[in-house]
Amino acid sequence: VMGGAFEGRKIILQRNFDAAQIWQAVQAEKINCLFITGDAMARPLIDALQGPASVTDTSSLFVLASSAVVFSSALKEAFLEHFPNLILIDSIGSSETGGGGMVMAEKGKTQMKGGPTVKPGHGSLVLDMDTLLPLPPGSEKTGMIARCGYIPLGYYKDEIKTAKTFITAADGKRYAVPGDLALHEADGTITMLGRGSGCINSGGEKIFPEEVESAIKSHPGVYDAIVVGVADPCWGCTVCAVVQFCEGIQLTLDEIQTHCRAVIAGYKIPRILVPVTAIERAPSGKPDYRWAKAQADSHMQNQ
Repeated sequence: VMGGAFEGRKIILQRNFDAAQIWQAVQAEKINCLFITGDAMARPLIDALQGPASVTDTSSLFVLASSAVVFSSALKEAFLEHFPNLILIDSIGSSETGGGGMVMAEKGKTQMKGGPTVKPGHGSLVLDMDTLLPLPPGSEKTGMIARCGYIPLGYYKDEIKTAKTFITAADGKRYAVPGDLALHEADGTITMLGRGSGCINSGGEKIFPEEVESAIKSHPGVYDAIVVGVADPCWGCTVCAVVQFCEGIQLTLDEIQTHCRAVIAGYKIPRILVPVTAIERAPSGKPDYRWAKAQADSHMQNQ
């Protein structure tokens, strides 16, 4: 928004998110670029676009950009199907680092491991979690997304959080490390896996909720989903999917598992299904994992 304002563009803001009103604004104002936060906005937008009250002229739109949360492959494909010439941008970053990198989605090539695989921005890299030194391209180790160069001094009046996020590594460089895990691919790109704090350890295998969520949401009968870990006497922790189905549809755990097996490894598929009427998210659109964990724990207690 700030960048567009500096360039003299017209900026249109909505106080509350309403998918139908957004498409009406696109038609009335001839909007060129639409900025969203992943699935939380993408799903209602695509539903409104395909619904009976949809607008007729969206030809002015040629850029759709998403950041902050996962933008699942199924929804990317839905937008590219409706807008064949759309420039669809998925980017990573944080308030502490700024933009970390971006990728332009292509039809039929949107499948991702968890988060997107992006071309890193200036100063963005992946640090070894043990040595805090940059991982080379092609490393098989999972590392932490970091950024050096022009980064903040710290959090206002919070020395503890500042020390945790802004570190000085063995090479003498200062980095901002917000807590996202990633892989440094052989071609130099970065594949975002998810938040380290949300990683599920099941029988020694590390499972990132974002990857499982993307797999579940690629089922046409699923409206939204959040994946969390719950205690398991055998594996220590197991994968639980809190799922909101599309209106008029009810799926079984077997159906969800069968669909996921074709997309992700077998050990990552959900073992527990908790259907809910609506998924709760933060105002920013990010998943509310505490809420989802409470739903999962309540479900387990009632079994």
